[in-house]
Parts: sequence; C-alpha cells; structure tokens
Amino acid sequence: MLNRLIAYLDSVKARDPAPRSRAEILLYPGVWSLAYHRIAHALYRRRLYFLARAVNHWSRFLTANDIHPGAKIGRNLFIDHGFTVIGETAEIGDDVTIYQNVTLGGTDPANGIAGKRHPTIADGVIIGSGAQVLGPIVVGARARVGANAVVTKAVPEGATMVGIPARQVLVDVTAYQREFVPYGTPCSDSFDPATQKLELLQCEVENLRKRLAELIEEKAQREAPAPAPVKERGRA
Repeated sequence: MLNRLIAYLDSVKARDPAPRSRAEILLYPGVWSLAYHRIAHALYRRRLYFLARAVNHWSRFLTANDIHPGAKIGRNLFIDHGFTVIGETAEIGDDVTIYQNVTLGGTDPANGIAGKRHPTIADGVIIGSGAQVLGPIVVGARARVGANAVVTKAVPEGATMVGIPARQVLVDVTAYQREFVPYGTPCSDSFDPATQKLELLQCEVENLRKRLAELIEEKAQREAPAPAPVKERGRA
C-alpha cells in the first residue's frame, strides 16, 4: 500500500513542477478526491448507495471535485486543481491528467434512460482546462483535449482535439513524445489559453508548410531524370 502511494505521488510530481515534496502533494484536492472516490466506489460496488453518496458529497464539499461513486478510475489519475465533474458511467484508464473545470458528462440527461452515458478515457490522455467530454464516446490513448474544447465524438489514439465542437488538428508526431504537454496543447511550451485560437492556427500553418515542402521534395526526386548508364569499353 505504501509503495503504491509513493508511486502515485511520484507520478503527480512528474506532471506538476510546483510541489517541492511528496508531503506537499498530499494536500492537493485532486489527491483527496481520488482517495475518497476509492472508498465511495467500494461502497457503491457493495450496493451501499446511500453511504457511497454520503462519501461523495463529503468529498465534493472538501475538494470541489464531484466524482460519482459509480465511475471506474484506473491508476495515477491526476486532477490538477478542482471543480471537475465525472459522471456515473465514466471510465478512466491509467496515467490520465485532468485540469480544472473539466466535465466528463452524459448526453440527453432528461430522457431518464440508464446505461452507458459517459465517456471512456484511455491511458495517458490529457484533458485541458474547461474541456467538456460528453456522451458514451471513447477518447483514445495518449490523446490531447485542448482547453475549453467540447468533445462529442470519438477521439482517435494520439489525436489532439480543439474547438467547439472539437476537431482534430495536424500536429507533428514528435510533439506527442514529450513527457508533459501544458494545458493539453502541443503548440508551444508558453501556451496561453487566452490566445489559443491564434497559436493553434500558427501551429497548423507551420506543420502544413513543413509537409508541403516534404511533398515538393518527393515530387522533385520522382521527376528527376535518371542518370545515363555508363557504357563499358570493349576490350582491345
């Protein structure tokens, strides 16, 4: 148990440069909301729904994060700051990072129909501040959801989604190889949510220019005349 806790705190430290020690991370509201959720989920699985809800409400009061007891959460979830809502049938994989004011919500809440209503978040996903991921969709492994994006359709593995409604942007694959991407966006290390549209467009233009240059070079190589064969001299 202690080793698992240490591993979890180290995983948070790897994604957040602010804390100076593991003890400081223990004060994070996201850490406490996840701990309370483990208790609430265990009660929920035993059909002790009222007690599970009671733990959930106490956690929401203390941490400002509202995680339904029925949600399934894997290892090393990091909720940075708070005010996040995770619905009953949401499923979250391992090593997922969620920034503040994110909703993993259901669609058409007025029809009263049970079943899978909330998204499934695969391993290694980063969801930016203010993003809304809605409905029983799947967000593929290592995908990035940009700040304030509204996602209502399935997200491919490794994709970056931005906008309302969210759309996939063209990003060089090397951007995904970095250990940490601020605010769920690959455009620059100094990403500013206030100017995200401009920065994302600049990012797309740069990548399109690079791809165009590669295509022009490939075409030139294909159309280049083949070198004339060297004739062998006959023997005397």
